[in-house]
Amino acid sequence: MCSVQMSDGSVRLEICGDQPLYYRQALPALGSPKLCVLLLHGIRFSSQNWRDIGTLEAVAAAGHRAVAIDLPGLGQSKAVEAPAPVGQLAPGVFLRQLCEGLQTGPVVIISPSLSGMYSLPFLCQHSEQVKAYIPVAPICTEMISAEQYSSIQTPTLIVYGDQDTQLGEVSLSNLSQLPNHKVVVMKGAGHPCYLDDPATWHKAILDFLQSLS
Repeated sequence: MCSVQMSDGSVRLEICGDQPLYYRQALPALGSPKLCVLLLHGIRFSSQNWRDIGTLEAVAAAGHRAVAIDLPGLGQSKAVEAPAPVGQLAPGVFLRQLCEGLQTGPVVIISPSLSGMYSLPFLCQHSEQVKAYIPVAPICTEMISAEQYSSIQTPTLIVYGDQDTQLGEVSLSNLSQLPNHKVVVMKGAGHPCYLDDPATWHKAILDFLQSLS
């Protein structure tokens, strides 16, 4: 794997008040990044998981900018007040301000579990700022109407573990209403399927990113 540049930092968002949001970043060692990939996380996790399993490094080594944030109230962003209660859709402006603050341009969003409450409103309200969408059994998919789903042309890679018979199957049923989608089912993997089989996970997302760039 090519060498990459790893760093961390914080970004202040108007919607979050005075407390800064923590993020980790990986950049290609050489050349300008082809895409910017924004990695969100589930309720029991943080940006550290993406570093631990090598996703930040893998994405950067493939020539992209990888940014993983700690969501409000979690990880190293514990002091940041969430813009909505868990399980409710957050304002789409949250991720819009984040992308503006980090100067990402249009992003590819990787969104597991809890983070669906942030990514889905952003996708619906600011789809022009979403280069592509990689949902991994996210919550809140039932809160988006069939009409909203059908109007979104964003390339989407739906990923879930075949042992995730709850959120995985429910989210697949709803997200399949997105017109421009592909599905990857990870065999023998549970809800955090990327942790159960990082190699298959990385191949799936890197192949998808290559198809975009």
